[in-house]
Amino acid sequence: MRTKSVLIALVAIVLATRVAAQGSAGDERLVEAIAATVQHDVNFSIFDDVNASVIDRAVTLTGRVTMPFKRDDIGKRVAKIDGVRSVVNDIQVLPVSGRDAELRVRIARAIYSHPAFWHDAAMVNPPIHIVVEHAHVTLTGCVNSQVERMLAYALAQVDGAIDVKNALRLDRN
Repeated sequence: MRTKSVLIALVAIVLATRVAAQGSAGDERLVEAIAATVQHDVNFSIFDDVNASVIDRAVTLTGRVTMPFKRDDIGKRVAKIDGVRSVVNDIQVLPVSGRDAELRVRIARAIYSHPAFWHDAAMVNPPIHIVVEHAHVTLTGCVNSQVERMLAYALAQVDGAIDVKNALRLDRN
């Protein structure tokens, strides 16, 4: 009897592990589909930053965008992805500010006009995103090396920026 109980318990553990692994793999595929959906949105720009987390096909969107319609559009597009069970759209809309808009453009020019980033500037979706809120700057996205990470940070130190937070990740691919 004890052998049968142990065998049933082991089968249950193996099945639970397989189901969890399949759910995890499904969630990873959803994250990739969400990233592609956001990046292919014609309104998504280097001045927006959107992140997604997926747990058991439930999606939570976070980040900041420059216009309310972008938040709403991204939420609707993600909800239509096959396999998404639910969407919580916690994307924040940055306040409208001429000063912030001008600062975004100046920082983008400073970074993407530097020879180290010319290859990125030519991309449809450049990898460095510049989020500005009340003159506080956050750099997000991916770069290829620690040198590029530090260079982008240094180039973002323009007049008018109160501070710059370097949240750039290294692309390990």
